[in-house]
Amino acid sequence: MKLIIVRHGETDWNQQDKVMGQLDSLLTPKGIEQAQAIANRLRRLSFTTLYSSDLGRAVQTANIIAEICGKNVIFDSELREWNMGIFQGFTFSEMDEKFPKERQDHKQMRYEYVIPAGESLRQCRDRGYRALNRIAERHLDETVVVVTHGFVLMNFSEMVFNLPPGNGWRFKLHHASFCCFEYVNGCWSLVVWNDTSHLETMDILTANLNS
Repeated sequence: MKLIIVRHGETDWNQQDKVMGQLDSLLTPKGIEQAQAIANRLRRLSFTTLYSSDLGRAVQTANIIAEICGKNVIFDSELREWNMGIFQGFTFSEMDEKFPKERQDHKQMRYEYVIPAGESLRQCRDRGYRALNRIAERHLDETVVVVTHGFVLMNFSEMVFNLPPGNGWRFKLHHASFCCFEYVNGCWSLVVWNDTSHLETMDILTANLNS
């Protein structure tokens, strides 16, 4: 099967460099344009099923894709962004000021640190990987589109490329870009990463990674 993974469009909080995690922020006008652009790109492809995170920015993006492509959306809470708990809704400088001890612990423990009222990056990775594998096993001979978030996709890339934990952030990932993976006999391989050709011609490319 082929899995096309789309990152949601740009949001207001992306513009403000605020960490959203599992809070939410509406798509900006540019984010809506980005969602329309990826939808028109996907309309030229033959895909059977559309999944999405149930967080608002992904829902907005997926609903635009669904309308343009004539699909229904299956919402899945396991496709949600990394739950960053008490850090959510703040810029990084605000986080350092408000939660100095927790931020220090996070910087030291990184991948394994369970953020208060949230989850660790490892927990986010395992959740997302489990969800994407479940979708793949359910649609073995199909092409499926999934709308999700930056950390879910970057964590998934770590697993596919067999990278050390916490290295997925090294890969550039734009809003409303898409990546394509192939799943054969229980193994994943990369086909396309961070395709933005549908955005470049419209001058609506953004690359903020605070998803």
